[in-house]
Amino acid sequence: MGDNEGLVHFRVVRFIYEAGMKLRMKTIPLSTTCVLYHRFFRENKLDDFDPYLIAATCLYLAGKVEEEQHISLRDVVNVTYRTLNRDKPPLEMGEKYWQYRDSVVNCELFLLRSLQFKSVVYHPHKFLLHYLKYLEDWFDPVTWSTFPLTRTCWGILRDTYHSPLALRYKPQHIAIAVLYFSILCHGLEVPHNRTADRPWWKVFKEDITLNEIKDIINEIIFTFDMEAMLQTTG
Repeated sequence: MGDNEGLVHFRVVRFIYEAGMKLRMKTIPLSTTCVLYHRFFRENKLDDFDPYLIAATCLYLAGKVEEEQHISLRDVVNVTYRTLNRDKPPLEMGEKYWQYRDSVVNCELFLLRSLQFKSVVYHPHKFLLHYLKYLEDWFDPVTWSTFPLTRTCWGILRDTYHSPLALRYKPQHIAIAVLYFSILCHGLEVPHNRTADRPWWKVFKEDITLNEIKDIINEIIFTFDMEAMLQTTG
């Protein structure tokens, strides 16, 4: 993926998060939206489609896929239009509204076909929660309460969805890499890791390697660089 294309996708995912927050979407449906978006553009060229229409459709589809939260089509249409057109008045129930609504409806079927109707997504969140609970027992209570390790982990995990990271790695491996990176960020060390028979991350998932952890972290860091590039380009 070229830098320019990567920046476009980064910008569109920011749009997804902004619209999703306005729609009061929960974490998992919002994360599913991002993965569906990245899956689509793994198979299709950016130049052939309006990425914001694809993103709006992914928001609507994710609300259906994740049964914990249904997002109405009307809300998706109104919120995404308003997010994209800040200098224009809200959509009224007229021709423009129905055109945009029909675009999302028609795009949903095309999106599903492009994804071969594989819309289920397995996320790292439950694994990260599980690993954090284990680590809390390993750390002394003072250290654990002093450093906001949990908050850092969730923030970094959220940022990973700006890139297609979830398409290339197992959710368990992403969760471990996010945890490893967060521990590094706070200058911490897992108790007894140096004297243990195997490193702490192997306890959580036997098939992960240190090189894979570093590869995931490097991709996360590159995502942070994309944010800086976006601010530079405007």
